[in-house]
Amino acid sequence: MDTNISRRKVVGAMGGTVLAGAGMGLSGQVFAQETVKLGLLHSLSGTIALSEASLVDAEKMATEEINAAGGVLGRKIEVVLEDGASENTVFAEKTRKLLERDKVAAIIGCYTSASRKAVLPALTAGKGLLYYPTYYEGQEQDKRVIYTSQEATQSVVAAMDWMVKHKGKSIFLVGSDYIYPRTCNKIAKQALAKFGGKVVGEEYAPLGHSEFSSIINKIKAAKPDCIYSTVVGGSNVAFYKQLRAAGLDGSKQVLLSTVVSENEIDGIGRDNAVGYYACMGYFQNLKTVANERFVKAFKAKYGAQRVIGDPMEVAYNSVYLWKLGVEKAKSFDPEKVIAASAGLEIEAPEGKVRVHESNHHVYKKVRVGRALPDGQFEVVWESPELMPPNPFPKF
Repeated sequence: MDTNISRRKVVGAMGGTVLAGAGMGLSGQVFAQETVKLGLLHSLSGTIALSEASLVDAEKMATEEINAAGGVLGRKIEVVLEDGASENTVFAEKTRKLLERDKVAAIIGCYTSASRKAVLPALTAGKGLLYYPTYYEGQEQDKRVIYTSQEATQSVVAAMDWMVKHKGKSIFLVGSDYIYPRTCNKIAKQALAKFGGKVVGEEYAPLGHSEFSSIINKIKAAKPDCIYSTVVGGSNVAFYKQLRAAGLDGSKQVLLSTVVSENEIDGIGRDNAVGYYACMGYFQNLKTVANERFVKAFKAKYGAQRVIGDPMEVAYNSVYLWKLGVEKAKSFDPEKVIAASAGLEIEAPEGKVRVHESNHHVYKKVRVGRALPDGQFEVVWESPELMPPNPFPKF
Protein backbone atom coordinates (compact mmCIF):
# COMPACT_ATOMS: atom_id res chain seq x y z
CA MET A 1 0.00 0.00 0.00
CA ASP A 2 1.25 3.47 -0.87
CA THR A 3 1.64 5.37 2.41
CA ASN A 4 2.71 8.65 0.83
CA ILE A 5 0.19 11.32 1.75
CA SER A 6 -0.47 14.15 -0.65
CA ARG A 7 -0.26 17.66 0.82
CA ARG A 8 -2.91 19.00 -1.59
CA LYS A 9 -5.68 20.66 0.44
CA VAL A 10 -9.35 20.35 -0.41
CA VAL A 11 -12.23 22.22 1.20
CA GLY A 12 -14.17 20.14 3.74
CA ALA A 13 -17.94 20.00 4.11
CA MET A 14 -18.01 22.44 7.05
CA GLY A 15 -15.53 24.90 5.61
CA GLY A 16 -12.44 23.22 7.07
CA THR A 17 -9.64 21.75 5.05
CA VAL A 18 -8.76 18.12 4.55
CA LEU A 19 -5.45 16.87 3.20
CA ALA A 20 -6.27 14.69 0.23
CA GLY A 21 -4.90 11.19 0.01
CA ALA A 22 -5.29 10.13 3.65
CA GLY A 23 -7.13 6.98 2.62
CA MET A 24 -5.17 4.27 4.38
CA GLY A 25 -8.06 2.62 6.28
CA LEU A 26 -8.84 3.40 9.88
CA SER A 27 -6.69 0.71 11.49
CA GLY A 28 -3.32 2.43 11.74
CA GLN A 29 -4.51 5.29 9.53
CA VAL A 30 -2.46 8.46 9.52
CA PHE A 31 -4.97 11.28 10.06
CA ALA A 32 -2.89 13.85 8.18
CA GLN A 33 -5.58 16.49 7.99
CA GLU A 34 -6.73 19.63 9.74
CA THR A 35 -10.18 18.20 10.41
CA VAL A 36 -11.30 14.82 11.65
CA LYS A 37 -14.47 13.32 10.25
CA LEU A 38 -17.26 12.15 12.54
CA GLY A 39 -20.21 10.26 11.03
CA LEU A 40 -23.76 10.93 12.19
CA LEU A 41 -26.14 8.20 11.00
CA HIS A 42 -29.83 8.53 11.86
CA SER A 43 -33.29 8.24 10.31
CA LEU A 44 -34.13 11.67 8.96
CA SER A 45 -37.09 10.19 7.07
CA GLY A 46 -39.51 7.27 7.49
CA THR A 47 -41.53 6.08 10.48
CA ILE A 48 -38.65 6.23 13.01
CA ALA A 49 -37.75 9.84 12.14
CA LEU A 50 -40.28 11.11 14.73
CA SER A 51 -38.04 9.67 17.43
CA GLU A 52 -34.62 9.72 15.78
CA ALA A 53 -34.10 12.82 13.64
CA SER A 54 -33.75 15.18 16.60
CA LEU A 55 -30.68 13.32 17.86
CA VAL A 56 -28.70 14.95 15.06
CA ASP A 57 -29.38 18.42 16.46
CA ALA A 58 -27.90 17.47 19.83
CA GLU A 59 -24.89 15.80 18.21
CA LYS A 60 -24.22 18.81 15.99
CA MET A 61 -24.41 21.12 18.99
CA ALA A 62 -21.81 19.02 20.79
CA THR A 63 -19.45 19.08 17.81
CA GLU A 64 -19.83 22.85 17.49
CA GLU A 65 -19.07 23.34 21.20
CA ILE A 66 -15.99 21.15 20.91
CA ASN A 67 -14.81 22.96 17.78
CA ALA A 68 -15.30 26.33 19.47
CA ALA A 69 -13.11 25.11 22.34
CA GLY A 70 -10.29 24.07 20.00
CA GLY A 71 -11.42 20.73 18.62
CA VAL A 72 -10.03 17.29 19.37
CA LEU A 73 -6.25 16.83 19.49
CA GLY A 74 -6.00 20.16 17.71
CA ARG A 75 -8.33 19.18 14.86
CA LYS A 76 -11.81 20.49 14.19
CA ILE A 77 -14.61 17.97 13.79
CA GLU A 78 -16.08 17.72 10.31
CA VAL A 79 -19.55 16.18 10.45
CA VAL A 80 -20.61 13.73 7.74
CA LEU A 81 -24.39 13.26 8.04
CA GLU A 82 -26.27 10.34 6.52
CA ASP A 83 -29.97 9.37 6.52
CA GLY A 84 -30.75 5.76 7.47
CA ALA A 85 -34.33 6.39 6.25
CA SER A 86 -35.84 3.97 8.82
CA GLU A 87 -34.57 1.08 6.65
CA ASN A 88 -32.06 -1.41 8.04
CA THR A 89 -30.49 -2.09 4.64
CA VAL A 90 -29.91 1.65 4.20
CA PHE A 91 -28.22 1.85 7.60
CA ALA A 92 -25.83 -0.92 6.58
CA GLU A 93 -25.11 0.73 3.22
CA LYS A 94 -24.48 4.14 4.80
CA THR A 95 -22.16 2.61 7.42
CA ARG A 96 -20.03 1.12 4.66
CA LYS A 97 -19.99 4.48 2.89
CA LEU A 98 -18.97 6.38 6.03
CA LEU A 99 -16.13 3.98 6.82
CA GLU A 100 -14.83 3.15 3.35
CA ARG A 101 -15.37 6.38 1.42
CA ASP A 102 -15.52 9.11 4.06
CA LYS A 103 -12.96 7.53 6.41
CA VAL A 104 -14.78 8.74 9.51
CA ALA A 105 -12.99 8.23 12.83
CA ALA A 106 -16.23 7.10 14.51
CA ILE A 107 -19.98 7.01 13.98
CA ILE A 108 -22.66 8.23 16.37
CA GLY A 109 -25.77 6.52 15.16
CA CYS A 110 -28.72 4.15 14.88
CA TYR A 111 -31.90 4.14 16.95
CA THR A 112 -33.72 0.82 16.66
CA SER A 113 -31.98 -2.39 17.66
CA ALA A 114 -32.67 -3.75 14.20
CA SER A 115 -30.71 -0.90 12.61
CA ARG A 116 -27.86 -1.37 15.07
CA LYS A 117 -27.62 -5.09 14.35
CA ALA A 118 -27.76 -4.36 10.62
CA VAL A 119 -24.59 -2.24 10.76
CA LEU A 120 -22.46 -4.64 12.84
CA PRO A 121 -21.02 -6.58 9.86
CA ALA A 122 -19.98 -3.33 8.17
CA LEU A 123 -18.39 -2.10 11.42
CA THR A 124 -16.40 -5.31 11.69
CA ALA A 125 -15.31 -5.26 8.06
CA GLY A 126 -14.38 -1.58 8.18
CA LYS A 127 -12.79 -1.76 11.65
CA GLY A 128 -15.00 1.11 12.71
CA LEU A 129 -16.38 2.39 16.00
CA LEU A 130 -20.06 3.08 16.76
CA TYR A 131 -21.51 5.02 19.68
CA TYR A 132 -25.10 3.82 20.08
CA PRO A 133 -27.14 6.48 21.93
CA THR A 134 -30.49 4.75 22.41
CA TYR A 135 -31.97 2.75 25.27
CA TYR A 136 -32.13 -0.88 24.20
CA GLU A 137 -32.84 -4.44 25.33
CA GLY A 138 -29.29 -5.54 26.13
CA GLN A 139 -28.27 -9.07 25.12
CA GLU A 140 -25.32 -7.73 23.13
CA GLN A 141 -21.70 -6.77 23.62
CA ASP A 142 -19.78 -5.94 20.48
CA LYS A 143 -16.17 -4.81 20.66
CA ARG A 144 -16.83 -2.05 18.13
CA VAL A 145 -19.86 -0.52 19.88
CA ILE A 146 -20.01 1.75 22.93
CA TYR A 147 -23.58 1.55 24.27
CA THR A 148 -24.11 4.97 25.84
CA SER A 149 -27.74 4.64 26.96
CA GLN A 150 -29.50 2.30 29.36
CA GLU A 151 -29.89 -1.41 28.69
CA ALA A 152 -32.78 -3.54 29.94
CA THR A 153 -31.76 -3.91 33.59
CA GLN A 154 -31.48 -0.11 33.75
CA SER A 155 -34.93 0.41 32.18
CA VAL A 156 -37.24 -2.60 31.79
CA VAL A 157 -36.37 -4.36 35.06
CA ALA A 158 -36.39 -1.08 36.99
CA ALA A 159 -39.77 -0.19 35.43
CA MET A 160 -41.34 -3.55 36.35
CA ASP A 161 -40.09 -3.25 39.92
CA TRP A 162 -41.51 0.26 40.24
CA MET A 163 -44.93 -0.61 38.73
CA VAL A 164 -45.43 -3.70 40.90
CA LYS A 165 -44.47 -1.79 44.05
CA HIS A 166 -46.43 1.38 43.33
CA LYS A 167 -49.16 0.82 40.72
CA GLY A 168 -50.31 -2.80 40.68
CA LYS A 169 -49.29 -6.34 39.81
CA SER A 170 -51.21 -7.08 36.59
CA ILE A 171 -49.41 -5.85 33.48
CA PHE A 172 -50.45 -5.79 29.81
CA LEU A 173 -47.50 -5.80 27.37
CA VAL A 174 -47.87 -4.04 24.01
CA GLY A 175 -45.12 -3.23 21.52
CA SER A 176 -44.04 -2.77 17.94
CA ASP A 177 -43.12 -6.01 16.25
CA TYR A 178 -39.32 -6.16 16.12
CA ILE A 179 -36.29 -7.03 18.25
CA TYR A 180 -36.43 -4.40 20.98
CA PRO A 181 -40.06 -4.84 22.13
CA ARG A 182 -40.05 -8.62 21.94
CA THR A 183 -36.79 -8.93 23.87
CA CYS A 184 -37.83 -6.30 26.42
CA ASN A 185 -41.11 -8.12 27.00
CA LYS A 186 -39.29 -11.41 27.49
CA ILE A 187 -37.16 -9.71 30.15
CA ALA A 188 -40.23 -7.98 31.60
CA LYS A 189 -42.00 -11.32 32.08
CA GLN A 190 -38.98 -12.76 33.88
CA ALA A 191 -38.71 -9.65 36.07
CA LEU A 192 -42.44 -9.70 36.88
CA ALA A 193 -42.20 -13.32 37.97
CA LYS A 194 -39.39 -12.31 40.33
CA PHE A 195 -41.25 -9.26 41.70
CA GLY A 196 -44.64 -10.98 42.14
CA GLY A 197 -46.38 -9.45 39.13
CA LYS A 198 -48.29 -11.17 36.34
CA VAL A 199 -48.82 -10.66 32.61
CA VAL A 200 -52.48 -10.42 31.56
CA GLY A 201 -51.89 -9.82 27.85
CA GLU A 202 -49.18 -9.43 25.21
CA GLU A 203 -49.75 -7.88 21.78
CA TYR A 204 -47.62 -6.53 18.93
CA ALA A 205 -48.27 -4.20 15.99
CA PRO A 206 -46.14 -3.80 12.84
CA LEU A 207 -43.73 -0.85 12.69
CA GLY A 208 -45.62 2.17 11.38
CA HIS A 209 -49.00 0.65 12.34
CA SER A 210 -51.79 3.18 12.96
CA GLU A 211 -54.86 1.10 13.87
CA PHE A 212 -54.85 -0.07 17.48
CA SER A 213 -58.57 -0.62 18.13
CA SER A 214 -58.23 -4.41 18.31
CA ILE A 215 -55.34 -4.23 20.78
CA ILE A 216 -57.11 -1.57 22.84
CA ASN A 217 -60.23 -3.74 23.05
CA LYS A 218 -58.07 -6.58 24.41
CA ILE A 219 -56.55 -4.19 26.96
CA LYS A 220 -60.01 -3.07 28.10
CA ALA A 221 -61.14 -6.68 28.44
CA ALA A 222 -58.06 -7.64 30.49
CA LYS A 223 -58.43 -4.62 32.85
CA PRO A 224 -54.72 -4.48 33.75
CA ASP A 225 -53.35 -2.38 36.57
CA CYS A 226 -50.67 -1.16 34.16
CA ILE A 227 -49.76 -1.16 30.48
CA TYR A 228 -46.09 -1.52 29.59
CA SER A 229 -45.60 -0.03 26.12
CA THR A 230 -42.72 -0.50 23.70
CA VAL A 231 -44.61 0.93 20.72
CA VAL A 232 -42.07 3.08 18.85
CA GLY A 233 -41.89 5.94 16.36
CA GLY A 234 -44.87 7.40 14.52
CA SER A 235 -47.17 4.59 15.70
CA ASN A 236 -47.29 6.26 19.10
CA VAL A 237 -49.28 9.17 17.66
CA ALA A 238 -52.12 6.80 16.76
CA PHE A 239 -51.76 4.57 19.84
CA TYR A 240 -51.93 7.37 22.42
CA LYS A 241 -54.77 9.17 20.62
CA GLN A 242 -56.81 5.98 20.36
CA LEU A 243 -56.19 5.07 24.01
CA ARG A 244 -57.51 8.45 25.05
CA ALA A 245 -60.54 8.15 22.74
CA ALA A 246 -61.28 4.75 24.30
CA GLY A 247 -61.35 6.21 27.80
CA LEU A 248 -57.92 4.93 28.81
CA ASP A 249 -56.16 8.27 29.22
CA GLY A 250 -53.53 8.94 31.88
CA SER A 251 -56.10 9.84 34.52
CA LYS A 252 -57.75 6.40 34.29
CA GLN A 253 -55.07 3.96 33.13
CA VAL A 254 -51.46 3.57 34.22
CA LEU A 255 -49.21 3.28 31.18
CA LEU A 256 -45.42 3.25 31.31
CA SER A 257 -43.17 3.37 28.27
CA THR A 258 -39.43 2.94 27.99
CA VAL A 259 -39.41 4.62 24.55
CA VAL A 260 -41.54 7.77 24.80
CA SER A 261 -39.61 10.88 25.85
CA GLU A 262 -40.43 14.59 25.66
CA ASN A 263 -39.49 14.54 22.01
CA GLU A 264 -42.09 11.88 21.14
CA ILE A 265 -44.72 13.72 23.20
CA ASP A 266 -44.08 16.73 21.00
CA GLY A 267 -45.27 14.61 18.06
CA ILE A 268 -47.96 12.65 19.91
CA GLY A 269 -49.59 15.75 21.38
CA ARG A 270 -49.42 16.76 25.03
CA ASP A 271 -53.12 16.18 25.70
CA ASN A 272 -52.78 12.59 24.52
CA ALA A 273 -49.81 11.80 26.76
CA VAL A 274 -50.55 13.64 30.00
CA GLY A 275 -50.56 11.36 33.04
CA TYR A 276 -48.67 8.49 31.40
CA TYR A 277 -45.25 7.43 32.69
CA ALA A 278 -41.81 6.89 31.19
CA CYS A 279 -38.69 5.20 32.55
CA MET A 280 -35.58 7.01 31.33
CA GLY A 281 -32.12 8.08 32.42
CA TYR A 282 -32.80 11.73 31.56
CA PHE A 283 -35.69 14.18 31.66
CA GLN A 284 -35.45 17.79 30.51
CA ASN A 285 -36.78 19.02 33.88
CA LEU A 286 -33.75 17.73 35.84
CA LYS A 287 -32.34 20.38 38.14
CA THR A 288 -28.61 20.09 37.66
CA VAL A 289 -26.21 22.87 36.74
CA ALA A 290 -25.00 20.92 33.71
CA ASN A 291 -28.57 20.28 32.53
CA GLU A 292 -29.72 23.87 32.94
CA ARG A 293 -26.72 24.99 30.90
CA PHE A 294 -27.42 22.30 28.28
CA VAL A 295 -31.12 23.15 27.93
CA LYS A 296 -30.42 26.88 27.74
CA ALA A 297 -27.82 26.38 24.99
CA PHE A 298 -30.03 24.00 23.02
CA LYS A 299 -33.03 26.35 23.08
CA ALA A 300 -30.85 29.33 22.18
CA LYS A 301 -29.61 27.44 19.14
CA TYR A 302 -32.79 25.68 17.97
CA GLY A 303 -35.69 27.67 19.40
CA ALA A 304 -37.46 28.14 22.72
CA GLN A 305 -40.23 25.71 21.79
CA ARG A 306 -37.89 22.76 21.19
CA VAL A 307 -37.86 19.96 23.75
CA ILE A 308 -35.10 17.52 24.69
CA GLY A 309 -35.69 13.82 25.22
CA ASP A 310 -33.43 11.13 26.68
CA PRO A 311 -31.89 9.87 23.40
CA MET A 312 -31.02 13.44 22.41
CA GLU A 313 -29.13 14.03 25.65
CA VAL A 314 -27.37 10.66 25.33
CA ALA A 315 -26.45 11.49 21.73
CA TYR A 316 -24.91 14.75 22.98
CA ASN A 317 -23.00 12.81 25.66
CA SER A 318 -21.77 10.33 23.06
CA VAL A 319 -19.85 12.97 21.14
CA TYR A 320 -18.09 14.02 24.34
CA LEU A 321 -17.33 10.42 25.33
CA TRP A 322 -15.70 9.92 21.92
CA LYS A 323 -13.68 13.13 22.39
CA LEU A 324 -12.47 12.01 25.83
CA GLY A 325 -11.59 8.57 24.48
CA VAL A 326 -9.55 10.10 21.67
CA GLU A 327 -7.74 12.44 24.06
CA LYS A 328 -6.98 9.65 26.52
CA ALA A 329 -5.71 7.43 23.67
CA LYS A 330 -3.90 10.37 22.07
CA SER A 331 -5.11 8.89 18.79
CA PHE A 332 -8.13 8.74 16.49
CA ASP A 333 -7.46 5.06 15.82
CA PRO A 334 -10.68 3.22 16.80
CA GLU A 335 -8.77 0.33 18.38
CA LYS A 336 -6.90 2.70 20.69
CA VAL A 337 -10.03 4.73 21.47
CA ILE A 338 -11.94 1.57 22.39
CA ALA A 339 -9.14 0.51 24.74
CA ALA A 340 -9.00 3.97 26.31
CA SER A 341 -12.76 4.19 26.90
CA ALA A 342 -12.95 1.81 29.86
CA GLY A 343 -13.69 3.80 33.00
CA LEU A 344 -14.16 7.14 31.21
CA GLU A 345 -16.46 9.43 33.20
CA ILE A 346 -18.31 12.63 32.34
CA GLU A 347 -20.55 15.00 34.26
CA ALA A 348 -23.43 14.91 31.77
CA PRO A 349 -26.67 16.92 31.87
CA GLU A 350 -28.31 13.84 33.47
CA GLY A 351 -25.53 13.60 36.07
CA LYS A 352 -22.48 11.38 36.26
CA VAL A 353 -22.08 8.77 33.50
CA ARG A 354 -19.23 6.25 33.49
CA VAL A 355 -18.19 3.69 30.89
CA HIS A 356 -18.00 0.17 32.32
CA GLU A 357 -14.56 -1.30 32.74
CA SER A 358 -15.17 -4.16 30.30
CA ASN A 359 -18.70 -4.52 28.85
CA HIS A 360 -18.86 -1.30 26.73
CA HIS A 361 -22.03 -0.07 28.48
CA VAL A 362 -22.42 2.77 30.99
CA TYR A 363 -23.22 3.25 34.65
CA LYS A 364 -26.04 5.78 35.06
CA LYS A 365 -29.02 6.76 37.18
CA VAL A 366 -32.51 5.58 36.24
CA ARG A 367 -35.67 7.63 36.69
CA VAL A 368 -39.44 7.31 36.31
CA GLY A 369 -41.35 10.42 35.24
CA ARG A 370 -45.04 11.29 34.83
CA ALA A 371 -46.04 13.38 31.81
CA LEU A 372 -47.37 16.83 32.68
CA PRO A 373 -49.81 19.02 30.69
CA ASP A 374 -46.88 21.06 29.32
CA GLY A 375 -45.25 17.97 27.77
CA GLN A 376 -42.51 17.74 30.39
CA PHE A 377 -42.09 15.01 33.00
CA GLU A 378 -42.26 15.20 36.76
CA VAL A 379 -39.70 12.78 38.23
CA VAL A 380 -41.51 10.47 40.67
CA TRP A 381 -38.66 8.02 41.32
CA GLU A 382 -34.89 8.00 40.94
CA SER A 383 -32.35 5.29 41.64
CA PRO A 384 -30.30 6.31 44.69
CA GLU A 385 -26.99 5.44 43.01
CA LEU A 386 -25.58 4.89 39.54
CA MET A 387 -26.95 1.58 38.27
CA PRO A 388 -24.30 -0.77 36.87
CA PRO A 389 -24.96 -2.08 33.36
CA ASN A 390 -25.77 -5.77 33.06
CA PRO A 391 -26.49 -6.56 29.39
CA PHE A 392 -26.91 -10.30 30.10
CA PRO A 393 -29.12 -10.53 33.22
CA LYS A 394 -29.92 -13.87 34.81
CA PHE A 395 -33.13 -14.34 36.74
